[in-house]
Amino acid sequence: MRAKTLTLAAILMAAPAISMAAEKVVHLPFDRAVSEATRNGKLDGSVKFYLAGTGPHGKVLDDNVTISRKTNAFGKSDQETCDHVLETNLISLQDDAKRAGANAVTDIVSNYNNVEFRDTQNYECHKGFLMSGVALKAKFARVGR
Repeated sequence: MRAKTLTLAAILMAAPAISMAAEKVVHLPFDRAVSEATRNGKLDGSVKFYLAGTGPHGKVLDDNVTISRKTNAFGKSDQETCDHVLETNLISLQDDAKRAGANAVTDIVSNYNNVEFRDTQNYECHKGFLMSGVALKAKFARVGR
């Protein structure tokens, strides 16, 4: 019985280190995740998403939009868990943009722990052993179609 207790104690003490040690930063294609979410009906297409440096310019309705979400990463591939957490961010941004009267989310940059990552093709995801997270900074805008 004592051996089982010691083994359990060792596992519990190591768990935080294991989950932190497994964290890595991955950069994945933004458009692929948006297309997949739209194809699956998660995004309705009424709001367009543009990474910084790629989109049209329009009337900015809110220039200080931030969002950060996490999701379960256990046993999932980088692509699967990161695209899922990006999707949850985008769904929320879509709903908030519509409420603000916007039809686009522009100048999107990754902003994990307030450290910006700008890329015209990829978003940044932090994948840990147990959780994955995506944080974004953007603007809501009204653009011509």
